[in-house]
Amino acid sequence: MVGSMTEPAVGRAIDPVLFDWPATRPALRGARCRDCGALGFPASASCRRCGSEAVAPEELPRRGRLWTWTVQHLMPKEPYRSSETAATFVPYGVGYVELLEGLCIESRLTESDPGKLCIGAEMELVIHPQWVEPDGTAVMSFAFKPV
Repeated sequence: MVGSMTEPAVGRAIDPVLFDWPATRPALRGARCRDCGALGFPASASCRRCGSEAVAPEELPRRGRLWTWTVQHLMPKEPYRSSETAATFVPYGVGYVELLEGLCIESRLTESDPGKLCIGAEMELVIHPQWVEPDGTAVMSFAFKPV
């Protein structure tokens, strides 16, 4: 991963369906079903629970609670690549963050020290550079950091 996980660079979103970028206060984009009320992420054209196409976009909260986590000791494969090499790779935290109504988001974490992570800890969304394209464009992704 390039750059700082807490100081986002200007660039493009890894996928504009996931979150708004650039944005002063970016938030993840979800969708709520008007028929059954289910909330999903990422936003989709139909409900994952009942299949209805009556879904409406919904901005998800920027904060949640760490539901579970682990430390990833292997370099990620496509499409989760970064600008790291085998020589520069640093293990990183990965976890599920529960935002609301039981909706858990799988995400990279800004912290990987087991002494600084615990289930139930409050977490906050951050945008970070995942890799840099050959033309210098930072490709931005999301992560959660302990509050």
